[in-house]
Amino acid sequence: MRIYIMRHGEAENFAASDAERPLTERGSRQSKQMAEMLSQQLVQPLDMVLVSPYLRAQQTWQCMEPSLADAIDVQVSDEITPYGDAETVVDYLKAMISVKKPQSILIVSHLPLVGYLTAELVAGLQPLMFTTSAIAAIDYDPASDVAELAWQQVPK
Repeated sequence: MRIYIMRHGEAENFAASDAERPLTERGSRQSKQMAEMLSQQLVQPLDMVLVSPYLRAQQTWQCMEPSLADAIDVQVSDEITPYGDAETVVDYLKAMISVKKPQSILIVSHLPLVGYLTAELVAGLQPLMFTTSAIAAIDYDPASDVAELAWQQVPK
């Protein structure tokens, strides 16, 4: 199966709170671009999408949804905010994978969590750096609990 980990699009620097920072126009444009790229990679619809409740992550998914509209199950996850615990998130993912058996999952989250998630999933991998709207694809075998980095793509 494949797990896609994405950092939200570029956001405004200031808002009433960090959770309320909206995407910039560039952030919207790059998120749409990455959705197009991802839609071309997929051989079947995404089984699950987990999105942070923060505004910029929600808006990132809203920009992507037209290209990935056939995603089967879209959920907001309070665990994948910027300072979520990577080990807890990966434990949840693995438990959910063992029950639901999805073929593909997209996680739309934040730094530093996105980097820590890649390192938590792939043994021996240092946390990846993610520019805004970047996506890392991880191939994961639930039977052996082995994951490897397939690729990382950044917007142009």
